[in-house]
Amino acid sequence: MIDLTVKNALHAQGPLEDVRIRGWVRTRRDSKGFSFLEINDGSCLKNLQAVLDADAPGYSAIEDAATGAAVALTGELVESPGKGQTWELKARELTIIGTAPDDYPLQKKRHSDEYLRTIAHLRPRTNKYSAITRIRSEAAYATHRFFHDRGFHYIHTPIITGSDCEGAGEMFRVTTLPPCMPAPKDGDVHAEDFFGSAANLTVSGQLEAEPYALALSKVYTFGPTFRAENSNTPRHAAEFWMIEPEMAFYDLSMNMDLAEEFTKNLVGSVLDASAEDIELFARFVDKELMPTLENIVSQPFERLPYREAVDILKSAKQKFDFPVEFGTDLQTEHERYLAEVHFKKPVIVYNYPRSIKPFYMRLNDDAGDAETVAAMDLLVPRIGELIGGSQREERLDVLEARMDECSMDKAPYWWYLELRRFGSAPHAGFGLGFERLLMLVTGVTNIRDVISFPRTPKHLEF
Repeated sequence: MIDLTVKNALHAQGPLEDVRIRGWVRTRRDSKGFSFLEINDGSCLKNLQAVLDADAPGYSAIEDAATGAAVALTGELVESPGKGQTWELKARELTIIGTAPDDYPLQKKRHSDEYLRTIAHLRPRTNKYSAITRIRSEAAYATHRFFHDRGFHYIHTPIITGSDCEGAGEMFRVTTLPPCMPAPKDGDVHAEDFFGSAANLTVSGQLEAEPYALALSKVYTFGPTFRAENSNTPRHAAEFWMIEPEMAFYDLSMNMDLAEEFTKNLVGSVLDASAEDIELFARFVDKELMPTLENIVSQPFERLPYREAVDILKSAKQKFDFPVEFGTDLQTEHERYLAEVHFKKPVIVYNYPRSIKPFYMRLNDDAGDAETVAAMDLLVPRIGELIGGSQREERLDVLEARMDECSMDKAPYWWYLELRRFGSAPHAGFGLGFERLLMLVTGVTNIRDVISFPRTPKHLEF
């Protein structure tokens, strides 16, 4: 007997005898003397039609083969006389593996995203969410392939950390202290706590990736990150995944080159590997999805300094909710205006004011512009910021001065500073929010719908 996935069955090169298909019933239609069953096992978007005669073994349990039931069907793969598929299963035996009663929540109708979030344990069985999951898998594979093919080494950085990479303080505390014990005051640590010092869930693997870049030249990390930011918006989640390459001997220009190449490669890889799944979103989620993605792959990205971006926004005829001046951080509405309206393609804005960026970004004082740092953000249509990165400050005296300027305690960062004493070299890197990439390639507008079990403010179910 040959076990086949639905995908393999639908793409078979010819008829096959003695095959077995296992999956879940999407629909069943009974006729006089036989039944039609649509089976899906998650291997692809389409279902496989199976035809079961009433005298076949197991047919007596056909009523248990309701929508949602897990079944196994054996028989022959034959040419289908119906439209829409080349092959169907002429079943000779039905086995019920797991029944689904009448209150199975996913009946044959369209369900809202809001409803499906309440049954996140079942939504992977829908067309939309199974497609998102397959696209996510392909995008992850493409990420590893991209960096491997370019000589990068994959590293794993800590999830529990004592460092605050972004300096915003929006971190989840990790502790073994009992809930009844009050949290220590700032700078105070309970001796009874597990680490004996303040510990948090990481917001970025960057600081720990830098030592490896300064030893292996090119590295990347791809893992979960956490932000205790109380932002209940469609673009923010408390737990998400980040792709963070870090490269020795790279400057800002090289960093922007890699960010553009990586984005184009990921979008192109998903378009090639997940064409059928992407088509679903182009038909039912975003009618402009394909032109947007094809434009990303085919056109060079625009690049402009932050100052020029501010001038464009100030002269725009569009009214913004947030006014923009030099020294203000660009909001999503500004980012989307630049990418969607003004340039109509991805934009890389660089050389941001030092006052709005973290301590580790390299000062541009050697370029006669001490107000800015060598930072860059890659902005894409519909999403806004997809990538944020910078050239890192490799000069010890300048880095220490920046930390003083930011009123930072240098003691916890002794090892980070020491990197600037022992063979320091120019280096750069960036972070790409994986869920935002998935929103870009699917047209999905809410981050809660591109991650399996979203973690957002006041929501920890599943």
